[in-house]
Order: sequence, then structure tokens, then C-alpha cells
Amino acid sequence: MTPTKTDLEVLTWSDYGTASVELARQVADDGYQPDLILGIARGGLFLAGSLGYSLAVKNLFVMNVEYYTGVDERLEVPVVLPPYLDLVDLQDSKMLVVDDVADTGHTLALVDEFCKGKVGEVRTAVLYQKPKSVVQCDYVWKDTDQWIDFPWSTDSSIITAPS
Repeated sequence: MTPTKTDLEVLTWSDYGTASVELARQVADDGYQPDLILGIARGGLFLAGSLGYSLAVKNLFVMNVEYYTGVDERLEVPVVLPPYLDLVDLQDSKMLVVDDVADTGHTLALVDEFCKGKVGEVRTAVLYQKPKSVVQCDYVWKDTDQWIDFPWSTDSSIITAPS
């Protein structure tokens, strides 16, 4: 299913700059000072870097999770891809898990469950959260029920991914 323009939320690079700063402000205003930021690849990579700069956090981690296979098409459950994240010696750390969107929320739920008990505290931040999300994020820039065109994923790939 391809969404129509009326079903579409378009995030431009300029809007993304504003969104990432406003999201960082929410975290800072809440008094939360994460020791590390975990970006869920691929959509959360941009936000992890942006929040890392805004919140003065240099420890950035990445967790690769595959769920979406196309526009509003997904696997039955999210799948963690290698390399696998090792959270040894982080039991007292405060972690901010970030992604571009909490659509169904299943990816964030998987990552949150993976991190719990391995770090001291886990909070979540997303640019967008949808009403059907099974996870209610701690920090959200905007709520929407529309499909989102992110500036980093609107154009077709230059290289076709192997099947």
C-alpha cells in the first residue's frame, strides 16, 4: 500500500534539525542525563548522533533490528541482527534508547526488554509516536497516525540490496 499525500507526514531535513533539538530539550528539561545513547538502526542512527551532541553524550551504541520490509509492511516479529550488542559492565548506567518512530512499538519493546537488568535505567525517545504503539515513550517530538517520509529514506537506494 502506498500512502496518499493526505496520509503522509513529511519530515524535511530542516524540520529534523528543529525536532532533534526540541527532543533533546525535553530530555534535558526532565533532568535526565544519560550515560549512553543506544540508536536502533537504521532509523535511529541519525537521532542518536544528534542527541549525543545536544546532550553531551559521547558513548553511542547501535543495535540492529529488522522489522519493516516496505511501506507499512513488516516481518511477523522484529529480529535482532548481528553484530550483537554487549552490555557488560553497564549495570549502573543510564541509557537513552532512540528510534525515528514508535509505530507498532514492537521494536522498542524488544530493545527495552533486552536492556532491562543489564543497565541501571532505560528511557526511550522518538521523533514520532503512533497511537497504536505498544510502548509509550518517555520523550516524543510529535504524535501522528500517518505514514512518515523521513528525509534519509524517501529516495530509492542507489544500489539494490541483495535478496
